[in-house]
Amino acid sequence: MSAEMKNTLVESKLLRDGYRCVKHASGLTVFIYPKAECAVRMRCLARATAPSIRSLNAATRIRQRRHPRASRIFWSTSFLKAEDGDAFGRYAEIGASANAYTSFETTRYLFSCTENAEQALEILLDFVQSPYFTKQTVEKELGIIGQEIKMYDDDPQWRMMFSLLRAMYHTHPIKDDIAGTVESIAAITPEHLYRCYNTFYNLNNMALCVSGNCDVDSVLALCDKMLKKSAPVQVERVLDAEPDSIVRPAVEERLAVASPIFEFGIKEADGGRHRSEKDLAVTEVLLDIMASDSSPLFRRLLDTSLINEASFSYEYFEGTGYGAVLFGGESSDPHAVCAAIREEMRRLKAEGVSEEDVRRSAKSLYGANLAGLNSPEVIANAAMTMEFNGRELFRYIECFSEITAADVNARIQALFNEDKTAVSVIWPLEEENA
Repeated sequence: MSAEMKNTLVESKLLRDGYRCVKHASGLTVFIYPKAECAVRMRCLARATAPSIRSLNAATRIRQRRHPRASRIFWSTSFLKAEDGDAFGRYAEIGASANAYTSFETTRYLFSCTENAEQALEILLDFVQSPYFTKQTVEKELGIIGQEIKMYDDDPQWRMMFSLLRAMYHTHPIKDDIAGTVESIAAITPEHLYRCYNTFYNLNNMALCVSGNCDVDSVLALCDKMLKKSAPVQVERVLDAEPDSIVRPAVEERLAVASPIFEFGIKEADGGRHRSEKDLAVTEVLLDIMASDSSPLFRRLLDTSLINEASFSYEYFEGTGYGAVLFGGESSDPHAVCAAIREEMRRLKAEGVSEEDVRRSAKSLYGANLAGLNSPEVIANAAMTMEFNGRELFRYIECFSEITAADVNARIQALFNEDKTAVSVIWPLEEENA
């Protein structure tokens, strides 16, 4: 092992499990989680920046204003191409399945295989270090991506989500469409992409997770062979001040949907504050008590036919400088559902939750997360998500054994503010003449 390499064994006595966290001499953070009984699965996640968040490259003193939102849609397709072919084709030749996608703040490249694991990892480490952009390859993608953007504009779920975010956020770029616009995409050049790559796709800003039937020493030996040392690039994320208030309480549109759909959000007043592992676990317990399929709220909504079991969902939605609780689904009367959610917020603020409710929910979530550690895919996703939010996977799961009613009740008081709620509704077109 290189003297520059930091190799740490992360263990949990409670979970009776462990994995390796390695800061490779190249700058790449590597997680290795052996699961001998499983097929090999590997994921690589390269963190860029939030869409449209202005960033300052301290090495060059250049403000990056349009890079993320206008160019990151290329990363899940063009970035996988090389002068002699593309990564997807190379994966197919060795019997591995591969995928890539972008989210609000990350770009993810992943593959899974049951054989030829070393070759598959070589391909992954090769293309993340060797971008290939030419005028011809970029122009080829422009039309395709432009069509995809138009498809997103007509997608009810996509429209509903961004309408809600624009209703909640005044200045934060989370409200801007992650895909960009046809005009912003058309302005992209190879030079633009290389500049973006050199700023955000530095190995020091990336992480690799290998989970499944793998050997720690073999993975590290391959990293030594493939990885080139990358000089750190300091990227400062610059955000305009986001008011605590929402922009508007409701947005309603009509599109081609079979039945009305809605998304209801509760904006956090201090959404920019970093949330610890325990903060996140407490929030998960709160939402489980409030809206899981065994909750009084869910049963009332289901019994009155205001929701259907298949579509109703909830989540804690967070990232750099933002945080919100989201509920959504299909409903014949979305505003009645939102009224019921607000009523439950008021009840929980007035009455709180009991220790029994917390123990039951925390035990259930602890078990579900523990079961997830049997899946290499779940491990890889969770490890990457925790890493880029400054958290550790085992610590998060352990927190479910520590949560009290006082923790959850304090979170209720801080989070549930009715004046910071908003809803986005999509109505069917045929109701226009009703």
